[in-house]
Amino acid sequence: MGQVDVSGLTKVYDDGSSNTIVAVTDLDITIQDGEFLVLVGPSGCGKSTTLRCLAGLEMPTQGTIDLDGKEITRKRPKERGVAMVFQNYALYPHMNVRKNMTFGLKMTTDLSKEERIEKVEEAADILGITDLLEKRPKELSGGQQQRVALGRAIVRDPEIFLMDEPLSNLDAKLRSQMRTELQQLQQNLDVTTVYVTHDQTEAMTMGDRIAVLNQGRLQQIGTPLECYHEPANQFVAGFIGSPSMNFIEVTHKDGTLVGPSFEYDLPSEIQQEIADENTELTLGIRPQDIELAKPSVDNAITADVTVMEPMGEVSNLYLDIGEQTLTASISGELVIDSSQDINIIFPADRIHLFDRATGNAVKNRESIDDGDDLEKHMITPSS
Repeated sequence: MGQVDVSGLTKVYDDGSSNTIVAVTDLDITIQDGEFLVLVGPSGCGKSTTLRCLAGLEMPTQGTIDLDGKEITRKRPKERGVAMVFQNYALYPHMNVRKNMTFGLKMTTDLSKEERIEKVEEAADILGITDLLEKRPKELSGGQQQRVALGRAIVRDPEIFLMDEPLSNLDAKLRSQMRTELQQLQQNLDVTTVYVTHDQTEAMTMGDRIAVLNQGRLQQIGTPLECYHEPANQFVAGFIGSPSMNFIEVTHKDGTLVGPSFEYDLPSEIQQEIADENTELTLGIRPQDIELAKPSVDNAITADVTVMEPMGEVSNLYLDIGEQTLTASISGELVIDSSQDINIIFPADRIHLFDRATGNAVKNRESIDDGDDLEKHMITPSS
């Protein structure tokens, strides 16, 4: 078992003068047994502080942390049944891999030497590093050091894995490979895992659920697709997804959104979703949801192409609409000259609307059917 309940977690630092720094504020999260939860957000949002509180490296100012119904808020790290993988791996340079993986067991358990060796060899086999056991950290590549750090955590048979940006020191190709390996490892071990990253791609591809933090506050928690398609507020919408969602300030009046240089007539079903008092709004549209159109199409908007970035399968267009710059992702097979005028539309079922004052979502794009039939997306034999 490894269910974690975080209730009202607050962490305040005193900088030594009369000033205080609030790193985390009133955080409530329940992490299910065997779940892979990713804490994601920009630098300084409180995700690493939260992880360190879970590990026992920091004591919360307020709030409680329960593991399987038992409070561990004030327990020492070795009493919590957790194992942590650090960003810099934290390997002992004077010890070989075997000793690095054994050291924690020797200091915190009553296992015999033979039992410790057996655990290390089992973990090394799982991670494919058996041939590295006699080498020292300086002889290893970044990916190999990462595996050793994971092995040191595995041998402890923890109830919770805590990982603090463990892939940030790897190059892009190896980082992608290790993402897959970490997911497979976590699924095979079925250990509750809390993973911290500022990389929203890691969050989207790795987590069963993701918790988005900003300025020490939880903004939204849900599956990656829930946070992507149904963001709770403008911050989540802009943080999750690459390229980022486009935002345009608009005024809602009599069923029409009035932008800086365009007007957008809302369908009646969307008008019914928006309260009459919601007049100052922000329209959100993801780059891949913007479509090219002919001038005669309803709600078509004229835009100037300033830059085209060919990415292979897709190309990113940077468009000027009045003084507003947007990004649109189009098929990589299309070639559009810079300084060319084009017409675009924002499909009504793909737009998001946010309250400009609070940032809260007023209307999200139409929901995705989780039960979508796979067969209808398959190519069928021709008759």
